[in-house]
Amino acid sequence: MSVKPSIKIQKLAKSQIEIEVEISGEDMAGLRDLTLKEMAAVAAIKGFRPGKAPKELVEKEIGGEKIDQETIQSALEKTYPQIIIDNEIEAIGRPEITIMKFAAGNPFVYKAKVSVLPEVALPDYKTIAGETLVKEKKVLSVEDKEVNDALAWLQKSRAKYIAVNRPAQKGDFVEIDFETRLAGVKIENGESKNHGLIIGEGGFMPGFEDNLIGMEVGREKEFSLKAPDDYFAKNLAGKSLDFKARLNVLQQRELPALDDDFAKGLGNFDGLEALKKNVKDGIMAEKEQKEKERARIKTIEAIAEQTNFETPQILIDYELEKMMSELNQSVGRLGLSFDQYLSQIKKTAEELKKEMAPSAEKRVRIALVLKAIAKKEDVNVSENEIEERMNETLKHYPADGGAKKDIDPEQLKDYTKGVIRNEKVFQLLEKI
Repeated sequence: MSVKPSIKIQKLAKSQIEIEVEISGEDMAGLRDLTLKEMAAVAAIKGFRPGKAPKELVEKEIGGEKIDQETIQSALEKTYPQIIIDNEIEAIGRPEITIMKFAAGNPFVYKAKVSVLPEVALPDYKTIAGETLVKEKKVLSVEDKEVNDALAWLQKSRAKYIAVNRPAQKGDFVEIDFETRLAGVKIENGESKNHGLIIGEGGFMPGFEDNLIGMEVGREKEFSLKAPDDYFAKNLAGKSLDFKARLNVLQQRELPALDDDFAKGLGNFDGLEALKKNVKDGIMAEKEQKEKERARIKTIEAIAEQTNFETPQILIDYELEKMMSELNQSVGRLGLSFDQYLSQIKKTAEELKKEMAPSAEKRVRIALVLKAIAKKEDVNVSENEIEERMNETLKHYPADGGAKKDIDPEQLKDYTKGVIRNEKVFQLLEKI
């Protein structure tokens, strides 16, 4: 049955509204009858088939209080969502419902308090964008050293490794077993087996690789080092650590000559100069992309700083949870649990959240400003654009991988739409 409530909407502080809803006694009586009928259809009443017991008996068996509770729930479900749609309310999260009046034969009155997207009164964002982009514009260049470093990386990536019977030297590839102790106690995640590294390339704590020089295959060595004051594991920073290492594999690295033949072997290059040009162009393209992203961030930050509106706390809380989840994943990739990480930085989860709150609010404000500009400029994203970008994204996941199955299509669609919309907004601002 359809229910036509009367409503009053009141704006509250902190981007919230309160909706007072009144449903007539007649409509509530109809809802109660419908609720009772639905409950009777599945109720097990002794001596009767489901749905065949008299109404009075069903009500007695189920209980008036239970029927009233279900009737109220039905009234809420039939009215609140429709009120949100009919009044084009951009609600965020679940409403806080307060029952004001409920009695048989009388109108049912409830209040729903809910956060809403704020009204964003944009400043002269076009002028701000133009001034910021001029101010932030940088002249980019690629130095010879950058090209040479990239070529050296390519050279190393195609090196040959030959087993040798001599003491280890700088530049050799080795595989080692090692363990780390602090005051005689093994450090969690401080040991590894057959760990590969190139001596001298700085993959370990300063001084560690120097101690491998001169070792021979099958030999063990014990040594101590002081962890740097800025060591990533804060609980070990500045402390004396004891190491035990065993050399399992020793190979000499032979680099190919950096010449025309090397360049031709990498692909469609006429020679070394063509490869150098390609590398230089690639470095410049990467710099230009990073510079574009930096300038875009500065631009939208400048606009957001001059935009006045209340940021809904619920959105800040959502963003905080997202940031904490991202941090948790990053910490996990380092081989640490989140509790271990908190112990190292000497903070509780709540202290960390409090510290991150300003960044979360900044993210939310920027997102709302971008959305407001898109609305004002009538920026649209077509279904074809979304589908093409989603397909590109999904190509990066293995077809039979579990990660792909875990993706929520609707969430991916909403995210993709937002990304494309924001790109269009930035492109618009860059043309000013």
